[in-house]
Amino acid sequence: QVQLVESGGGLVQPGGSLRLSCAASGFTFSNYAMSWYRQAPGKERELVAIITSVGVSTAYADSVKGRFTISRDNAKNTVYLQMNSLKPEDTAVYYCYVRALSRNYWGQGTQVTVSS
Repeated sequence: QVQLVESGGGLVQPGGSLRLSCAASGFTFSNYAMSWYRQAPGKERELVAIITSVGVSTAYADSVKGRFTISRDNAKNTVYLQMNSLKPEDTAVYYCYVRALSRNYWGQGTQVTVSS
């Protein structure tokens, strides 16, 4: 059974940092690309960052380039999202995603709120 469990969200002031984690289980983690998405109130879910299976390549939404970094530890079956210089418009629920075993899997999400 595939499970994705996010953690690390919270309330942070503008300009602050947070590190999200997503612990994966139920599939061979090192075989699959992993992604982070986010969904703000009243908006569609959007792709934030993606990392290939062995972490060689990454890609980011234009809105987060230079501020966010996606990484993974295949020994711990965990993917991370380091978020720096946070802005109020980064406020959203952040989701971990994988397409594995021919299906789409999402975590439960973790809330990130950027506010003074």
